[in-house]
Amino acid sequence: MTDTQIISEAPISMHHLKKELEKIRKRDGELNFRANKTEEYLNQIAVAKNADELFAQIAKLNIPRLKESHIHKIVDIMPTTAGDLKTVLQGYTITLNSESMKKIVDSVNGFLEK
Repeated sequence: MTDTQIISEAPISMHHLKKELEKIRKRDGELNFRANKTEEYLNQIAVAKNADELFAQIAKLNIPRLKESHIHKIVDIMPTTAGDLKTVLQGYTITLNSESMKKIVDSVNGFLEK
């Protein structure tokens, strides 16, 4: 068994993961078992086509303490109410005021209307 070494670690959204799997499929011709299962899962759920736009829109809000990993999770789940957003962010050690939460929810709702 080879010794695997992690060079870098960065959070990505499901949209980016789907793009990466497409690149790997083009490069290798086919995916391995786990990659196939992951692709099946991503095809079953609705992954936004232009999630990059929503990511940029939320990042432009300049909300303090909101990190890239939080934004990726918001883009993946797309909460439409402040309660849903609060539930999504419960797994993280982050607290947002109601004004910031309203800005994020408004951005997501505006994106979904397009």
